[in-house]
Amino acid sequence: MFDGVHLGHRAVISPAVAAARQDAGTAVVLTFCPHPSAIFRPERATRLIQDSRTKARVLGRLGVQAVITERFTDEFARIEAEAFLAWLKERLPGLVAVYVGDNFRFGHKRRGNLDLLRQSGNALGIAVTGAARVAVQGEPVSSTRIRAHLEAGEIEAANALLGYSYFAAGTVTPGKRLGRTLGFPTLNVPWAPDLRPRYGVYAVRLGGAEGEVALPGVANYGVRPTVETTVEPKLEIHVLGDCPFDAGAELTVEWRHFLRAEMKFGNVEELRTQIARDCEAAAAALRA
Repeated sequence: MFDGVHLGHRAVISPAVAAARQDAGTAVVLTFCPHPSAIFRPERATRLIQDSRTKARVLGRLGVQAVITERFTDEFARIEAEAFLAWLKERLPGLVAVYVGDNFRFGHKRRGNLDLLRQSGNALGIAVTGAARVAVQGEPVSSTRIRAHLEAGEIEAANALLGYSYFAAGTVTPGKRLGRTLGFPTLNVPWAPDLRPRYGVYAVRLGGAEGEVALPGVANYGVRPTVETTVEPKLEIHVLGDCPFDAGAELTVEWRHFLRAEMKFGNVEELRTQIARDCEAAAAALRA
């Protein structure tokens, strides 16, 4: 799935990109949609860290030149492991090398492993390379670990496994201007990730869609229990300093530090006081 495009995924991708550059080839990532769990256990489908657009953006940063998203269906899942590489070669005649993690499993009932893939590759003239799993703090890096950190608000731990800052991207839309009346104007960014990070206040850095992400800010992600009752969480960002963005701007927001959980205050004045404290805490965290 390459969900999160984390350090373990990079161990697979980087040598493929390097080889493609050396041989004047094309580095392509093959991924799937939806997650297989949506087919096999839809009542407990895995929540994804990224949508396809965000995933492609991170892959592009790594030098990947194309992303193929195969529709995961019952029919696809029934391809026998012995036939998988031939199936792929038929659809990609220019395929010369495949890079996977050494724990890669594929084919019907996940019977295929790295040894079988190499055997198939030898028969088809396709080089197969397996990358060792990457460990952080003695445990393999995985999308599952990252999901758990995000849901717990452990953003620094999640970023350490990702190898970059977790981020949200979207278009600024007009809000109710409540933040402005409190003295803390906010940028409202519609953002609906499949996996929701912990509701709360975060120290962030932000920038334009593809520009440098450098401006310091404080973000609230949640349902705003003090001022309204909402079902869907909202992402609001207050820039610490002059804000060059307005409605219609494309924004990238990198989450750097978790400051506190979202809470309901007794009145708006209590909220105003806490926001001032959050701004101070965010500035200090971003300076550290």
